[in-house]
Amino acid sequence: MHNFLPKAYFEGKFIDFKEANLSIATHALHYGTAAFGGVRGVVNKETKDRVYIFRLDKHAKRLSNSAKILNYELDQQLIKKTIIEFVKHNKSENDFYIRPLVYISSLGIAPRLHNTEKDFLIYGLELGNYLSPDGVKVCISSWQRPSDNFSPSRGKLTGNYINSSLAKTEAINRGFDEALMLNSNGYISEATGMNIFMLKDNKLITPGLEQDILEGITRESIIQIATEELGIEVVERPIAKSELIIADEVFLSGTAAKVAPVYQVENYNLSKHKPIATKLQSILGEIFEGKSKKYKDWITEIMY
Repeated sequence: MHNFLPKAYFEGKFIDFKEANLSIATHALHYGTAAFGGVRGVVNKETKDRVYIFRLDKHAKRLSNSAKILNYELDQQLIKKTIIEFVKHNKSENDFYIRPLVYISSLGIAPRLHNTEKDFLIYGLELGNYLSPDGVKVCISSWQRPSDNFSPSRGKLTGNYINSSLAKTEAINRGFDEALMLNSNGYISEATGMNIFMLKDNKLITPGLEQDILEGITRESIIQIATEELGIEVVERPIAKSELIIADEVFLSGTAAKVAPVYQVENYNLSKHKPIATKLQSILGEIFEGKSKKYKDWITEIMY
């Protein structure tokens, strides 16, 4: 059962979440013609009077770019401003997850992007850990990550996530926590909603953007933190699935998951000693909670 925040932004105004309803004929429902974002709000545990938003500028820019793929010009500053207003309207005392969505709101039946009405909404829900910070078991999915020529991988398009949904359910039915998907060349692309890293020979390795991955904001942040704070060389290159089995560490990253270590790939057990993942969890935790002076520019502080 989800605890949704009481207010939503819908059709240009803030209303009760329960009143924010779409027609069953909405274009985006039938054709996946929508794009979403995912933003974490971390409440100050002592005062409960302020919220810390991680890399709001980046999230707003990515959603604006995703909207462009839908032939929709939505200014990133408007997205940012509306999210801040959304947080103030809800005044949650618990950590939460913000879901902004741009979508084709027309009621027509033609699968197209031109000559359609578009809109923008926001809702949210309380959210703790999406995956266990202690570690997860992953399988290699039989479902392949779509190539950018098939569907734009740089946009968080809702239509792309049938692929993730199939892979996630397959993983759970097989007794795993999460699935890794290969791209059309047979290399590791990403998990169902997270990027992947592995540590090998003191190098942090992650699939590059040409591997049909989503340009993860947490991924980008980890690359910078690992280089600046931990002095680790980061390499972006294709990863073969067999490399994960002999890696020193493997972990997933994302707004919802933050950093989730992987301790099993298929039937292969990995080391549960994860010093780099643990350090990254700690550093990111301080940043998310507004306690890092060095990365304070990554945080938008919103007072209730």
